[in-house]
Amino acid sequence: MRRYDVARAGSGLLLALTLLAGCARGPDVDASGLALRRVVIYRNGVAYFERRGLIDADQVTFRVRKEKVGDFLATLAVIEAGGSSVRSASFPVEVDDGSGEDEAPDELGPDVTPTPPPKAKGAAAGEKKRDDEHEKVKLTLDGREHDLVVGYVAETPVWRPSYRLVMGAGGAQGAAPRVDAKQAHLQAWGIVQNLSGEDWKGVKLSLVAGAPLAFQATLDQAAIPPRPVVSDQGEVIASVPTSETTLATEAAPPPPPPVAPAPAAPGDDGEGYAFADEAELEMEKGGGKLRSARRSTVATVPAAKPMPRLADREDARVGGQHAGPQLKRSAPAAAQAPPPMAMNPSPPRNMSALAAVAMEAGTTRYDIPFPVDIPDKSATMVLLLARQVPGESIFLFAPDGGVPASSSHPFRVARFTNDTKGLLERGPIAVFENGAFLGQGMVEPLPPGATTTVPFALERGLAVDTTREESAEGARIAKIEAGALEIERDWVTHTKYAVRNGGDLAARTLVKHPRLHGTRLHAPPKGTEDNVGTGSALVPVDVPRRGTAVLDVDERRLFRQQIDWLDQLADDAVQGYLKDPRADAAVAKQLGQAWDIRGKLRPAIDERDRILAEQQRLEQQSHELRQNLRAIEKNKTADELRRDLTDRLAKASARLDEITKRVIVLEMQINEQQIRFRDLTNEIKLLAPLAPVRAAP
Repeated sequence: MRRYDVARAGSGLLLALTLLAGCARGPDVDASGLALRRVVIYRNGVAYFERRGLIDADQVTFRVRKEKVGDFLATLAVIEAGGSSVRSASFPVEVDDGSGEDEAPDELGPDVTPTPPPKAKGAAAGEKKRDDEHEKVKLTLDGREHDLVVGYVAETPVWRPSYRLVMGAGGAQGAAPRVDAKQAHLQAWGIVQNLSGEDWKGVKLSLVAGAPLAFQATLDQAAIPPRPVVSDQGEVIASVPTSETTLATEAAPPPPPPVAPAPAAPGDDGEGYAFADEAELEMEKGGGKLRSARRSTVATVPAAKPMPRLADREDARVGGQHAGPQLKRSAPAAAQAPPPMAMNPSPPRNMSALAAVAMEAGTTRYDIPFPVDIPDKSATMVLLLARQVPGESIFLFAPDGGVPASSSHPFRVARFTNDTKGLLERGPIAVFENGAFLGQGMVEPLPPGATTTVPFALERGLAVDTTREESAEGARIAKIEAGALEIERDWVTHTKYAVRNGGDLAARTLVKHPRLHGTRLHAPPKGTEDNVGTGSALVPVDVPRRGTAVLDVDERRLFRQQIDWLDQLADDAVQGYLKDPRADAAVAKQLGQAWDIRGKLRPAIDERDRILAEQQRLEQQSHELRQNLRAIEKNKTADELRRDLTDRLAKASARLDEITKRVIVLEMQINEQQIRFRDLTNEIKLLAPLAPVRAAP
């Protein structure tokens, strides 16, 4: 009975192993004699694979997964020292069996795919299905001995970056950041997933921070376009053919001589970290392949298992010659010396182990300088760069609808500059300081030389109040034509941010101010960054400990209005033009002559208007006095009042006579001066205004 059970169990195990072997996926592309030597992964779901080997045959057979044959044929490139020796590449094409029941009717059109015949059942059908998972692509060569390098593009998961940023020395652990901490240590890692169906052993790995155009090709599928039916209808043409014209051209100039490679960068001096120079790599003879004996830090984990968290490590150092993250155990308490200092993620000991960075056609390529092993269905994390960068931990007031408290409290942010030679792709970043994990953020694509500000926590020790005021200010001549004056004014918006600091340390704060459309910043504080593309400005303000600082953001928008020459705004605009050293001399002379006359005309008009108003008041008063006199005309007891009213009426009449005479004189003067002023201003023509003077920050 036991023997029967053992035999039964053995047969079950054999069946399980057989089914497992039958379900094995296998590599997407395979070719005996051509080992995988190079992989270049992009950020658009494709990778370039390069295989190499010595072939002693007149034919090479590739086994390519059926759904990838089109991409393989569209990007296949064969390289051989001394010239290509490939004559042809052949592959099978699926066709129907010709039976009428499986053919699609003609009226369905050429794009309709016929329904395939029903699959056979049983074990034979399963074997046929497994055989059909791959197609054979055969390369016919012109001889037997060949040193071939074959490259092609296939689908693969995108590589993803991950960053660590260790801020410069600050106060005690957990304290607010110091304003003078201007350096940070930046590490960039690249995470690569291998789902190609084969192990990558000793491959040259490159990661490209860019996404070239790539599409799925169907070159393995037969495409027969419909053709028109042609019948013999005689020699009569249907339309007059048009001619083709080729313009005369000259021979293109010869290409410029190649630029000599730059010398290798000197080694690191311990104070900063530099990229490994690509000039240190050697070119293998005849293969066109980079070779290097340098090593770097690589952490390889299965795709299905999560990476160990940095917070769980007792020593977060990164580097060395190991192939995976190593965890250190603390020594027993009795054997320990003074308590260890808090440790941050640190740079590797061997700086030449970092990826070499190259720029190609506007994209950044990170070349890992050592052979990499990435098993199938696993992920590998490689160190791309580790270096000191300008950076600091400060505060950022940027209200975010997803964080309600951010409308009155700023974020703590890590602010650093990408002074590397390459683009930093979008990815998560972990921030450390004084051995403590501060928080996480997200870095957006960061070109070389650009600065980013990454929020990682909310700071409730700072509070911000916001107010806004608007007004119209200034007056400048915009245009003078046909005797009409047009001026420019500024519509000014003052947005004031009152920042209160309840902490014991001064707080360097950036305010992300939403820019008003069509405005300009006037006299911004030093260090202001006006980011036109994002529609915002980063404005700095230093807040003293336990104090308040008010930031006034002044935005101005020009607007024009036509105005009378005698208006006070016109006088302000003209006087400003006459005092400006950039003013046109001829226009300034004409305006000066006109303004001499205006200096007499304006007082005369003001005097006339004043005495006319007095005349109107006296006439009203005289009318009331006459009415009062008529009211007491028969009252004999009101003699004294009557005399008083009569005296006042006589004085008003005398003053009215004086005013009448003076108004006549003023009217004559005003009319004469207005004619002269109009003649002068009609001759002035100014179409281009002077640019407004920008206040220095």
